Amino acid sequence: MPVHQDRGLATVNTAPQPRRWLALGALTLALLITALLRLTLDHPPGGGIGFAWPDPEWVRYRWTALANAVSAGGALGLAGLLLQSLLRNPLASPYVLGASSGAGLGIMVSLYLTHRMGGTALPPARATLPALAGSLGALGLVLGLATRRGGPDPVNLLLVGVVVSTLCGAGILFFQYLVPMGLRGEFLTWLMGHVPQATPPADLMLAASLPLAGLAFTLRMAGALDAGALSEEEARSIGVPVNALRLGGFLLAGLLTAGAVAVTGPIGFLGLIAPHLARGMAGPRHATAAPASLLAGAWLLVLADTASQLLDFGTGPMPPGVFTALAGGVLFLVLLHRTRSWTLDGM
Repeated sequence: MPVHQDRGLATVNTAPQPRRWLALGALTLALLITALLRLTLDHPPGGGIGFAWPDPEWVRYRWTALANAVSAGGALGLAGLLLQSLLRNPLASPYVLGASSGAGLGIMVSLYLTHRMGGTALPPARATLPALAGSLGALGLVLGLATRRGGPDPVNLLLVGVVVSTLCGAGILFFQYLVPMGLRGEFLTWLMGHVPQATPPADLMLAASLPLAGLAFTLRMAGALDAGALSEEEARSIGVPVNALRLGGFLLAGLLTAGAVAVTGPIGFLGLIAPHLARGMAGPRHATAAPASLLAGAWLLVLADTASQLLDFGTGPMPPGVFTALAGGVLFLVLLHRTRSWTLDGM
């Protein structure tokens, strides 16, 4: 059976069925092992590294951090898969297309207004709405400026995404400058991407429900997403409602990104890495790529959060967003080089 590829995204499943389920099992096992490491890793300030089950008064903080990392990482992984599939572009991700920065700007504006009115920091449950407005606004602006008659242009999409992301970042810095110095430090920590260890149970349940609901909707759309990975004309010819599929997918990706950013801040490039890892292990069919992307995103953020506990230079653990940005930046350059080669070969 021939394999159709568009910008590196295969549309025919070349992975045998047993391999796909083995891939899901391997990702689940990796997540469980890394979660156990995160729970038992003990690195007190100025002390050595050890592994032991934490004391009862500390264990709930580690469980909370683990739950937040799994929820946010899974949401970003699934959002990245949707954007890459709908745009047929392997470089698409919430961070690259400005959705993460837009969500961050929405939250920063709401935090500033809350501060001006004498309130305290917004909990994740209330921060999701301004994050959603910023995320969808940034995505809509990128798509509107990068779309031509034949659909979104891949090169323009990346260029406009970088510009919109930069503008949102400038807006974040602007509102950060308007708050007092003490609150400015809290904003900076949030912008680096962190995994909170103290979150109310209701907010934890909301954060966990978003990726699970997103996975359910993605699985329902799996067949249409597989067909939508063909050219737009081919997809329409076999009855795929391309416009409705793209709108629904973008709304879902924006909501997933907003929920993740509300919890952890803008984690860079996680939505780029996880889908590529998932498709490489489980194949491109969305029936398995969707849960694999969720698992891969959750595992990568738990892994980054575990690594952050090991690096403490006297100023606290290194934010996990630093690790994902470094790894994702290298992967982005590699994929950009490969995409440019495919583009030139096809000219």
